[in-house]
Amino acid sequence: MAFTAKDVMKLREMTGCGMMDCKKALTQTDGDMDQAVEFLREKGLATAAKKAGRIASEGIVKTYMTDDKKIAVLVEVNSETDFVAKNSEFLDFVDLVAKTVADTNPADVDALKATAVGGETIGDKLTALIAKIGENMNIRRFARVEGNVCTYLHAAGRIGVLVEAENALDTDEKYEAARDVAMQVAAINPLYLSKETVPAADVEHEKGIILAQMKEDPKNANKPENILEKMVTGKLNKFFEQNCLLQQEFVKNNDLKVEAYLSSKGVKIINYVRFEKGEGLAKKEDDFAAEVASMVK
Repeated sequence: MAFTAKDVMKLREMTGCGMMDCKKALTQTDGDMDQAVEFLREKGLATAAKKAGRIASEGIVKTYMTDDKKIAVLVEVNSETDFVAKNSEFLDFVDLVAKTVADTNPADVDALKATAVGGETIGDKLTALIAKIGENMNIRRFARVEGNVCTYLHAAGRIGVLVEAENALDTDEKYEAARDVAMQVAAINPLYLSKETVPAADVEHEKGIILAQMKEDPKNANKPENILEKMVTGKLNKFFEQNCLLQQEFVKNNDLKVEAYLSSKGVKIINYVRFEKGEGLAKKEDDFAAEVASMVK
């Protein structure tokens, strides 16, 4: 029985297995879909499909930099439990993912999964690892920066940061300055690089909030329009100082703004990327008593 590329895709959706495994299964079973599913189950590969719906919000954030320090990568790969996130095979896979991103510059996660390394795609390697370890895992996201860049990893992979500079970080002093700022990004998580990069819609939204707050205060009822405008400007500047990296106080020296600190070191930061493990993902909630009860029924 012949089969088509659509059949391979359908089998992949049914089982969660890699494309090459699905093609092999259909070849072995002359295109019979049911037998192909059984073939994959017998090989221990289709077990990954049952795990695909589980919440994977643990895992790790990792950084990688090429030897010439011209390409840096940040990746987040998730697992169901923190225990698996410390597994050596899982960590080796994350390292491979990061290096593959650096080497091949994939367009997105799907393209990354389709990238072949050593005769097997990253996606197939992930599927095999899921089947072997017995937990759902997911390559969630990555960032790749070429240029003058430094990396910072916090709390054994809970938070990772890439910081890109306009100028070369060709001295220890410059690199350490960029790394200091990367540490600040990790700790404070600014929303924007600078006040100039805040979208106009966000500025107008913040102005609206400030004006609404001012109208709630009876003390402002009879103040002239020009005074109110100055008050709005002052409060808006405070917003920039709290949420824009370059306008923030430098955590190692509160007398300096980040921009002034960097300028004193001859460094100009033009971009940053920050990943925090599991941010925005639902967390798995275990009910141990219910699990035990279900096992003894």
